[in-house]
Amino acid sequence: MAARRHHYHVYVVELADQVWNVGRFRRANPEYQLGKPFVYVGMTGLDPDVRFDKHKAGIQANSFVRDYGLRLLPGLYAMYNPMPYEAARDMEVELGIALRAAGYGVWQA
Repeated sequence: MAARRHHYHVYVVELADQVWNVGRFRRANPEYQLGKPFVYVGMTGLDPDVRFDKHKAGIQANSFVRDYGLRLLPGLYAMYNPMPYEAARDMEVELGIALRAAGYGVWQA
């Protein structure tokens, strides 16, 4: 049964450049470095591909992913998955902080 506890994932979605036109996204990213990607960082108990499809379909969706989500960026998260719930919850925050520190434009729910 231990494997069941380790079914959570962090994931990163690339967002279209147009997200920068949204004031609350800009305000959340004062240290954004021109040319770096815009991303959404989330966590889920589902496979990240399934969760991305749900966002795009408007099911429990973050509006930035629904409206601006382009693709998953597994190179930024796959090495961490899967993990227990608490680890995923913490990793979501840590990954967002790390990407912001690297100059990315980041949104987290």
